[in-house]
Amino acid sequence: QVHLVESGGGTVQAGGSLRLSCVSSKSTYSHYFMGWFRQAPGKEREGVASIHSSGHTSYADSVKGRFTISQDNAKNTLYLQMNSLEPEDTAMYYCAAPDRRWFGSPSLTPFHYTYWGQGTQVAVSS
Repeated sequence: QVHLVESGGGTVQAGGSLRLSCVSSKSTYSHYFMGWFRQAPGKEREGVASIHSSGHTSYADSVKGRFTISQDNAKNTLYLQMNSLEPEDTAMYYCAAPDRRWFGSPSLTPFHYTYWGQGTQVAVSS
């Protein structure tokens, strides 16, 4: 069993920045890949960013150039640096990890993930 705990959410004005953190009970390097997802009220959960243990990353088109995913394997921590935040970024943000290798690349597909954190709320005001 893997436990994931997110933190760093909050309320920020449009154009501002936040950094989300996700601490894993298992080495982040051993996760094959990890990801950040978000879910706004009334909407489906969507992949935001993913990072493979090789360092390769993948981003949703809506956040490219604004968000950066990274991980610190020494701290078992996954990060999401969010800049130039927009009201449309308002959502509950979750980190997630798989229980298998899948395709050997990062993934923005929720189906590929088994372990989920409890989420951290991000609200962006206009």
